[in-house]
Amino acid sequence: MRKYLAVMLIAGIVSCTNTEKKVAGNSDTTTSDAATAAPAEVELKEPKVQAIYNGYIILKDALVSTKFEEAKKAADALKADLASYKGCENTALIAEKIATAADIAAQRKDFTSLSSDVIALFKHADITKGAIFVQHCPMANNGDGGDWLSSEQKIQNPYYGDEMMECGRVVETIKTAL
Repeated sequence: MRKYLAVMLIAGIVSCTNTEKKVAGNSDTTTSDAATAAPAEVELKEPKVQAIYNGYIILKDALVSTKFEEAKKAADALKADLASYKGCENTALIAEKIATAADIAAQRKDFTSLSSDVIALFKHADITKGAIFVQHCPMANNGDGGDWLSSEQKIQNPYYGDEMMECGRVVETIKTAL
């Protein structure tokens, strides 16, 4: 537990951040019938942050589908968006590692660090429509766990793809401030 907290603290310090926090709370739920509906569209106030979110979701979906080449292309595009956003230069380096990884396993391993950084970014972003779900797989990374973002509550695990597609749970919902 201490290791996990230390990693989260370090990730929070060096991650992409803005100024205001917009977190709706911590909901520890599992996949339900309502979660199987079509994914909700997420809109963010700042266009650069929207581009980062869209690129992240494309990368996550490629990992969910176990599409190595698509993940490389998505990570490369995400790297450019992150590099152009002040404060996300180090996160862009993680995206570059994913783009140049030798295999899908290496991509998934680096996806953990990338996700930690962008989760911190989106917790501080201005969401104008929809909600972003922070999801967690306790089995990822040899039992150390791993988080990721999704536009829907339905679990689609990027760490294992079709091996354990629904392994995980929603741990937090980030949405518009009321």
